Amino acid sequence: MAKTVAVVALPGVQLLDVSGPLDVFAQANIEMGKEFYALKVIASQRGPICSSSGVRLLPDAIAGEGSERIDTLLVAGAPNAAKTALSPHVLKWLRTTATRSRRYGSICTGAFVLAATGLLDGHHVTTHWAAVDDLARAFPKVHIDEDALYVRDRKLRTAAGVTAGLDLALALVEEDLGRDIAKRVAGQLVMYFKRPGGQLQFSRKGETRPMGRSVLQEVQRWVAANPDLEHSIASMAKHAGLSARHFARLFHTEVGITPAAWVETTRVTAARMLLENGHDTPKLVASKCGFANADTLRRAFQKHVGVTPAEYRKQHTVQL
Repeated sequence: MAKTVAVVALPGVQLLDVSGPLDVFAQANIEMGKEFYALKVIASQRGPICSSSGVRLLPDAIAGEGSERIDTLLVAGAPNAAKTALSPHVLKWLRTTATRSRRYGSICTGAFVLAATGLLDGHHVTTHWAAVDDLARAFPKVHIDEDALYVRDRKLRTAAGVTAGLDLALALVEEDLGRDIAKRVAGQLVMYFKRPGGQLQFSRKGETRPMGRSVLQEVQRWVAANPDLEHSIASMAKHAGLSARHFARLFHTEVGITPAAWVETTRVTAARMLLENGHDTPKLVASKCGFANADTLRRAFQKHVGVTPAEYRKQHTVQL
């Protein structure tokens, strides 16, 4: 019998969180020459589901109605998922159905919905990079890998933002049908079989912006405009008109990190912009951004972005 893959779509759902994974499973059916997966969309209430783009979906079933066994249960994300309060009835259904399924998980901010059931407590998960902090605050028992595209933890599978749902679905196809079928699916959908790097390469979370009182913001704007200069605590303190000790203490208190850590993040942000928009060599990028050499740039880049500068440029520049 076909294995039922059900995607739970809440009001305001991100359409690609639903359609992307389902298209991967549908292509797997084509490659197999039979219906290996039976695909369904499940709503939390009756009526069409209005997605975040305004497109409406007609669900195949309503949560809590029917007793069909679900092999794989996935909860799609939505821009408002963190603030969506589901009824106790739907949460109970999710918890019971997930427990009975062979595997379950979430895509993007669908992690908030699963976390509300308690199913993520003590588990390792991922979600969209911009939602990591909110998820951690709301559900402190959940262990979050903010760089992962998808995470597997026992029966649980979670994916990062939007297109990572396709990566997760392809990994599930590989689990079920093997590498050859999964590669054929990836080829037909013109997607990576294994996407290089993690989601930090897409994140803008680490981009620096002026914070704290005005004297600190002025220093930060100066550093961001001149990343190639030497920015020691002494030089920044002099620019602010403060003693080095007072500047370092004030900066850490108001900005939340040390001046040195902030400067490194700012230089990585500058390097990302150069790599995206130009054709400078890594050595020249390092020089323009204040790194001692290309090796220092590469180490800092991998630390903050998760890939090398060369890999980043390949993924984030337009090839004409």
